[in-house]
Amino acid sequence: MSPPLSDTDARLLNLLQQQVPLTPEPFTDLASQLNLPESEILSRITALKSQPAPIIRQISAIFDTKSLGYQSTLVAARIPHEHLDHAVSVINAHPGVTHNYLRNHPFSLWYTLAVPPDSRLGLQRTLDILHCESRSLATRPFPTLKLYKIGVSFDLSSDADPAARSTGPAFTESDRAQAMSHLITPADKRMIRVLQQDLPMTHRPFDLWAQQAKVSTDQLLWAARTYLGQKRMRRFAAVLHHRQAGFSANGMGIWAVTPDKQDTFGSVAASFAAVSHCYLRPTYEDWPYSIFTMVHAPTQPDCDAVLAQISKATGIKDYAALYSTREFKKTRLRYFTEEIEAWEQSHPA
Repeated sequence: MSPPLSDTDARLLNLLQQQVPLTPEPFTDLASQLNLPESEILSRITALKSQPAPIIRQISAIFDTKSLGYQSTLVAARIPHEHLDHAVSVINAHPGVTHNYLRNHPFSLWYTLAVPPDSRLGLQRTLDILHCESRSLATRPFPTLKLYKIGVSFDLSSDADPAARSTGPAFTESDRAQAMSHLITPADKRMIRVLQQDLPMTHRPFDLWAQQAKVSTDQLLWAARTYLGQKRMRRFAAVLHHRQAGFSANGMGIWAVTPDKQDTFGSVAASFAAVSHCYLRPTYEDWPYSIFTMVHAPTQPDCDAVLAQISKATGIKDYAALYSTREFKKTRLRYFTEEIEAWEQSHPA
């Protein structure tokens, strides 16, 4: 358990989650917004990223996976208890698996899987290999059919209301459609490889990245702002360890919503600040739940309260909450690198 945050750290973290300035001296600009010296901003961020219980996971570009040509899906696997450790080891070894959680359901292991546009195996064959090697009894893909919201941001204010409504979704299907209209060039890939790294804690951090990309700082920042405007980059911001930030409960609300009500439900559910993800996903004969909402809150009763408020606001009563009981992997996907290609070469189709 991390010690309570000071008001200054809470304001800083709230700001960092929204947008880090894409300017040559971003920490100077952040200092100006908070009326603090830049040196204090740097020291506070460094402390919030330090062990043994860091709150900040990374400060970097947050790209939209699909708009970069990647295929991805949420996956549910039914794993015998005696094979759980083996399954986790196999699944976590794939570089395109970024999240892997144990949840309170017969489909106990839930993970996300992504493969690049030039994948030799593709998404389905990769999933088939993981299914076999993990000794899963059943593996269900839940790809996104429609995006209602994606945007993780934790309100760390002392008076934050877990069930509060926000002014609107952070990133929606229309944003993704705009992002998908742009082609990825070799120059884009070079910039993206750099921008997805953890931002250095220096006065002019983008200078170091510009050297890696073999461009000027102005060119790198122009590219970053362009990706942001095109929606291919959702944000350039901090990603937090939610448990260390005080949001220890992670509930996946699953909702049985008929097709005629799905868009209305998705819009309303996405308006809740505690909902970080809201997707339409496939149903199966024994799985009637078509919409998934991820809720983060300080406690499980807080999550339950948010889900109850969503139910009340939408009139949808048929829902359940799956809670993560263990986190096996949580990292950011590394775009346009060689790790997935190496994994595929070691796993013949």
